[in-house]
Amino acid sequence: MRSHTLVLGIFLACFPSFAQTANNGPTDSKAQKTYLEALQELRKHHYLDAFDKFKKANKQDGGHCYDCLRQILSLAPQAGDSKAADAAARELIAEARSPKEAADAHYQRGTLLLQEGIAKKKAELFEESDQEFKSILATNPKDMKAMYADAVVLAHLNQDDAAKHEFQQVVELTPPGSVDRLRVMRFAARPELARARMAPAFSVTTESGQRISMDELQGKVVLMDFWATWCGPCREALPHMKRIAQKFSGEPLVVLSVSLDADEQKWKSFIAQNEMTWPQYRDGGFEGRLARVFGVDAIPHTFTIDSDGVLQDEKVGDASIEGKLKKLIAQARQLQETRAEQASAK
Repeated sequence: MRSHTLVLGIFLACFPSFAQTANNGPTDSKAQKTYLEALQELRKHHYLDAFDKFKKANKQDGGHCYDCLRQILSLAPQAGDSKAADAAARELIAEARSPKEAADAHYQRGTLLLQEGIAKKKAELFEESDQEFKSILATNPKDMKAMYADAVVLAHLNQDDAAKHEFQQVVELTPPGSVDRLRVMRFAARPELARARMAPAFSVTTESGQRISMDELQGKVVLMDFWATWCGPCREALPHMKRIAQKFSGEPLVVLSVSLDADEQKWKSFIAQNEMTWPQYRDGGFEGRLARVFGVDAIPHTFTIDSDGVLQDEKVGDASIEGKLKKLIAQARQLQETRAEQASAK
């Protein structure tokens, strides 16, 4: 599984990271032409070509194109060029013309170092990331996204008491009832979860009107099934998914099928005709909210999530997942029994 990439995506989803800026493109005429070419590649989703052209435009502009640097930093994870990203982040910090721009740049570099720390499991990267976020908090102690990010870093440094304190501060600043607040509350109670491959925090209303929130499902195993009516392999896998929903009915398991269909009526007719009675949600396409946050780029695509909300398995195609589900369900049942015994003993 692309664990560190997905973890970072989840982390970034909680608090958007970089403010958009205007009129900060290159001033050199050659750089302007290259910059426009880069934007065209970006619109076509040719991210690697866009990355290379933004680098070229910045070089042509003498290394001072603010928007080029911002785009380089944004695209670097997909290009796998951490050196270019770090250089861009350092330059953005140096080029910052306001406290907000400086805070954004420090946040981006801190996030980059966090990603590398997760990927490489190096404490020194987490420590340097911590410094970046603390530089923001030194000037704005209530910067919520920096506080949250720093709490994640502290958790990865196994400084759980300090992480708990910062997560709790974020809880107090986050609006009641939001999915982000539920997630941060869980991290405040159990900071070790911030080190895990947690499923993204989300809340949806299914076709039948049922509200499902990831962080309200703790104690239950969750199977996320991304599919579409227009997908041949998905239709072939449907009997398998139906058997799973029926076989584990009554167990601590929630199966949530997420359709990438654009046509709502076609989707509704299909699930009715095929008696898909388990929770159904339509995300609308690969650019849908859940598809993006889970990084889905091919279907059928399933994610198996344990009773703590930790991602345990990811499969593309119609794969055998019953064995994993049985094991996780047994663990969930045991946990429920333990909690019931503890409650009765009080």
